[in-house]
Amino acid sequence: MNKTLRILYRGSLSSCNYGCTYCPFAKHNETAAEHRADDRALKRFVAWVAEESTARPIGILFTPWGEALHHRRYQQAFRDLTQLAHVEKVAIQTNLACRFDWLAACDVQKVALWATFHPTETTRAAFIGQVLAARAQGAAVSVGVVGLREHAEEIEKLRAELPDDLYLWINAYKRVEGYYSAELFNHFTQIDPLFPLNTLRHPSAGYWCDAGENAISIDALGDMRRCHFIREPLANIYRDDWRAALQPRTCTNATCGCHIGYVHLPHLNQSAIYGDQILERIPVIARDDLRVEIPVVSAYVA
Repeated sequence: MNKTLRILYRGSLSSCNYGCTYCPFAKHNETAAEHRADDRALKRFVAWVAEESTARPIGILFTPWGEALHHRRYQQAFRDLTQLAHVEKVAIQTNLACRFDWLAACDVQKVALWATFHPTETTRAAFIGQVLAARAQGAAVSVGVVGLREHAEEIEKLRAELPDDLYLWINAYKRVEGYYSAELFNHFTQIDPLFPLNTLRHPSAGYWCDAGENAISIDALGDMRRCHFIREPLANIYRDDWRAALQPRTCTNATCGCHIGYVHLPHLNQSAIYGDQILERIPVIARDDLRVEIPVVSAYVA
């Protein structure tokens, strides 16, 4: 059987119901016309996926610049995509600030919600309530948070109050070198054993990468790239023979520092950690058995 093609879709949506100061995304408020344009692009993408039923199995991760899941068009996309036999999974990065009644119309076994907790925008209790509500509906839920120093206590409490079987990931704050003291670095590593991996910008130039062969990025226009971090298009899924562009490639960037990028680097062996749950960032290994197996020398630790 052909390998699953992992698609990271990012439309034109760039607004959010949250206003996190540390987030570089979602600083724009769409007009009604811009929302309609995003709707048209999303429907076109869903229709294209539906037509790919004779090709490889497909997994999809929506990576919007803002919060998409409270818009009905994205809920409808989940309903439509999860009903397709050749679509194995549909996941999205979200703050969970939405209702979940729409999940009833999905094949919920294919739904995965990559949920980020933002302590300045919601309470810990409200967020955990949403996590539990989504899980009660049958959705898989990945839970994480940005590792800001001022949120260390909240992160510790979040870990303590989440179900034990939920892995909590911590995204390193990478805008400032030497940001983490050794003490805080170790503390966050106790909470998230994979945290050290995320503090690195992994050397990637010349390394083979699944991106461009088994994983691709698609934008609102249908332009296909190997990943979000290499701007050169490979093809356009609506115009070109895009399958011919799926080729083994080495990375052309010097380093790769984002989880949705470096998980596709085979030499980091992230497939051993996430298995078929790599899109939604849920390890297949028990939390107590997670280990970082590479030397860690991070510029973000003082």
